[in-house]
Amino acid sequence: MVRLLNDLKLKHKLLMTYIVVVMLPVLIVGGAVTGHFRQQAMERAIEQTTNDVKKIKTQLENMLRVPTDLSNTFMFDKTLERMATAQYPSVFELTKAYLSYDDFKEYVQLYRGISAIRFYYDNPTLINNLELIPLEEATRSALWYQRAMETKSIGWFYVADGDDFPARKLSLIRQIPFPEHRSSGVLMIVLNQEELNRMLGQEQFETLIFDEQGYIVAGKNPDLVGKTIHQLDYGIDLHQQPSGAHKMEMQGEPSYVVVEDLIPESSMNGLKIVSVFATKAIVKDANQVSLLGLLFILLVLFIALLFVYIVSFLMTNRLLRLSRHFNRLALGDLAVVSSVDGNDEIGQLSRQFNYMVESINLLMNQVVEKTEQNNALEIAQREIKLKMLASQINPHFLFNSLESIRMNAHMKGEKEIANVVRLLGKLMRKNLEVGRDQIMLKEELEMVRSYLEIQKFRYEDRLEYELVIDRKLEGIFMPPLIIQPLVENAVVHGVENKEGGVHVKLLIQAVDDHAEITIQDDGMGMTQERLKEVRRSIAEAHTDVNNRIGLSNVQQRLTMTFGDKHGLNISSEYGKGTFISFTIPSKEENI
Repeated sequence: MVRLLNDLKLKHKLLMTYIVVVMLPVLIVGGAVTGHFRQQAMERAIEQTTNDVKKIKTQLENMLRVPTDLSNTFMFDKTLERMATAQYPSVFELTKAYLSYDDFKEYVQLYRGISAIRFYYDNPTLINNLELIPLEEATRSALWYQRAMETKSIGWFYVADGDDFPARKLSLIRQIPFPEHRSSGVLMIVLNQEELNRMLGQEQFETLIFDEQGYIVAGKNPDLVGKTIHQLDYGIDLHQQPSGAHKMEMQGEPSYVVVEDLIPESSMNGLKIVSVFATKAIVKDANQVSLLGLLFILLVLFIALLFVYIVSFLMTNRLLRLSRHFNRLALGDLAVVSSVDGNDEIGQLSRQFNYMVESINLLMNQVVEKTEQNNALEIAQREIKLKMLASQINPHFLFNSLESIRMNAHMKGEKEIANVVRLLGKLMRKNLEVGRDQIMLKEELEMVRSYLEIQKFRYEDRLEYELVIDRKLEGIFMPPLIIQPLVENAVVHGVENKEGGVHVKLLIQAVDDHAEITIQDDGMGMTQERLKEVRRSIAEAHTDVNNRIGLSNVQQRLTMTFGDKHGLNISSEYGKGTFISFTIPSKEENI
């Protein structure tokens, strides 16, 4: 496989790579995403519908609880018992009794979920006033009446029979026994149809509530109320469907049915809540989005394929041109120049090819010069060795001479001169030993003390100095000749520029995990313009031509050793003095 791929042209490799790596995965992933999107849409619809049906069930339970509580109240209503069982000798007495009993009207007005309350009882002296109704043969033969007389449980029926005063609404049916009269009546509490329909009016899909006989008692479409579930021709028996979501064929279309059973407390029967939606309606938007997405993906893939083909053609053409230039170079043509342009990798190869040809020509011309340079380097190295030997001889001669002078002064009683010569020799010896990368702070302070003592001998009362040193910090390491040049700078500029002399103070103290070194003098200081110039010189690392080791050198070595935050901080006020400080890490390290 590797050999086959190596034999293919670059253009064919790019096209094949595009098809395998881009086109096929995009199509596969696009198909999977589309299927997943459709499935997610279906699952969300089922979940939403299930939640809506459960919400309707909860609302319906709350609505049915009111007539249930009222029926429990009427079970023990002695006034209703007297009204229904009394024998009225005349219409006047009956009318008077009717006018005195207004409990039914009050409950209907009090609860908006109830539209009417009726009581059926076998009493020939009663007259139907839509509340107390004497029994007739049609009522006795009604299913709801017979079921109520068979049990004392509550029944829920859509009362569709009765030509005189039909309810045609969902009603609570319950037997009300009168033990003292050894008889029973039937209570009917008719529910408000508008309240039932209002619960379903906001549903997204077709939603119905029907009783055990199949009568639709409420629906999203109010026109369906009163019809039976079989008249809708769903093609399935919804009575037999358990609670839950079911996928099935309805009227020849894939659909989902969400069913929820409701059997109120103390009831002989219950209601079913059903929501129906076709699969096609749910995935319609998903299919449209998927189709548009597929067309867009195909368009993008086609444009990308065209772009890959053009890029591969241009790339291979430029590579062939560059290959011909390499062939000419291989044949010994050192005058060849590549004309392949561009800023991509091929263009860079072309420029590198031209640089390579130039380098070959330069190298060939430098072969002889290189030999001469090597000879000159060897001569220079020998001269350096000779100078190093001389530099080792001269200081020893100087130290011996200074020691002779000191001993002579000491023998003649000039102890002060002898001490100054000793300090000068010590200071010069230390300066010659600064070849190390780091020294202890203690050694640096010895050079500072020697320098200050020599300058004190020179300037006498014009120089006063003060050293405040935290002894715990003398063991830390630092680059050599850092503090001494700063002290020297304070002494020289202070004494020379101020008639009354100068006081120099060196303060070394621990601050957090750093050692803070401060050099302060009360000399003439600097103007703000001069201070800005000095700060700019230090920031730009300019060389101080007047000093062997200037402020720029100190700044550069501090920042290179410890970092920028450990550099010099300089402040000065003309006529009052100069303040210089810096910090170094106080952690002791080995050299």
